[in-house]
Amino acid sequence: MCVGYFLVLLDVTIVNVALPRIGSDLGSSLSGLQWVVDGYAIALAALMLAGGTAGDLRGHKRVVLAGLALFGAGSLGCGLAPTTGVLVLARVVQGVGAALLLPGTLAIITRTYPEAREQARAIGVWAGIGSAALPAGPLLGGALVNWVGWRSVFFLNLPIVVVAFAVATRLVRETRDPAGRRLDLAGTALGALLLAAVTFAFIEAGRDGLGPACVGAAVVSVALLVAFVLVERSHPDPTLPLSLFRRRGFSLANATAGTMNLGTLGMLFLLTLYLQGVRDLSPFEAGLAALPLFLPLALLAPYAGRVTAAVGPARPMVAGLLVSAAGLALLLRLDTDSGYLVLLPALALWGLGLAALTPAVVAAAMAAVPADRAGLASAVNNTARQAGGAIGIAAFGAIAGAPADGHSFVRGMHAAALVATGMYVAAAVASAVLGGGEPGRA
Repeated sequence: MCVGYFLVLLDVTIVNVALPRIGSDLGSSLSGLQWVVDGYAIALAALMLAGGTAGDLRGHKRVVLAGLALFGAGSLGCGLAPTTGVLVLARVVQGVGAALLLPGTLAIITRTYPEAREQARAIGVWAGIGSAALPAGPLLGGALVNWVGWRSVFFLNLPIVVVAFAVATRLVRETRDPAGRRLDLAGTALGALLLAAVTFAFIEAGRDGLGPACVGAAVVSVALLVAFVLVERSHPDPTLPLSLFRRRGFSLANATAGTMNLGTLGMLFLLTLYLQGVRDLSPFEAGLAALPLFLPLALLAPYAGRVTAAVGPARPMVAGLLVSAAGLALLLRLDTDSGYLVLLPALALWGLGLAALTPAVVAAAMAAVPADRAGLASAVNNTARQAGGAIGIAAFGAIAGAPADGHSFVRGMHAAALVATGMYVAAAVASAVLGGGEPGRA
């Protein structure tokens, strides 16, 4: 289960460092590269809640094995893709597999270790291994792209999936908990289409301005949002129970989670293009350069979790948002020929802020709902983060444009950094004023 979780998170970051080589090899435009990342993120965000429900209904072992198989098939398709369109489609298959796989990994662990102390230790191992995927992605991806080729970042998954599938088939016991629920197919489909339409609108805005495609996608997005709300309000077992958002703390925590990933994954997309497309670093050098952003997440998040448990989520959320905002603001110092010492403090502050913020937004969401809804709260929080990341990549790519003109790209990157900084500061103010989901204040 830890291997499955590691793979899901690894493919969020490992592909970024390969994007410039993918673009040059397949002749991809900027919008094509955005879809390479967002095809995975949209499928994962849109189907994660349904994946957890499917596991309850059909058995978590069965759904996890199906997720591993789909993830492996998608990875093979990515590695063999002859065109950008085929690569994006294979990335969607990967995302569907990840959405089936991710919720079941934690569900199986909690059922395998029912005793509280053992369960806490097992979840700690699961979370620690998952966190290691964040710094491993850029470094491992950079090395593979540099010396083997970009297709190797996808082929890497295949032997791991085969071994994990075989071992899980033998060792994992089947569990299910239907509890009279039904799968909300209409809500799941509408949610996926809504996220895809919003992403398409941003990407088209960057490519062609407010043209017919962008305006049409925006209109469709509004119609899909209305339809989604109506379906979720009327369904007896909605994919996304809208009643939870009447709780102020829950809404704030998930809005903050979405904002966090919108800024982080959006700016990470631009940072990768900057390092390789403007500064002409090799993929391995670019992966190495990004480590100060990810290492604090892997090393300090467990300690930040203890602080959050001791003082509540509000103060760590505010502190994390403001420290990250300071790091993002330092990106305004970058130019086309800036040395690494200009970038390093920005990445370090940005990463330190995220290390404090990540466990706090999860804790805030959990604290805002009754204990018997903790699993759903965690799943919604993960969905908000993935959806925010997908929109951030589309929106910030639209702001910055392609890195072919280095000076124009850097100006766009500055504008995107200003937007991200402003959003983080606004989220910090809201968390400070509204309480950040403290227990008893939802």
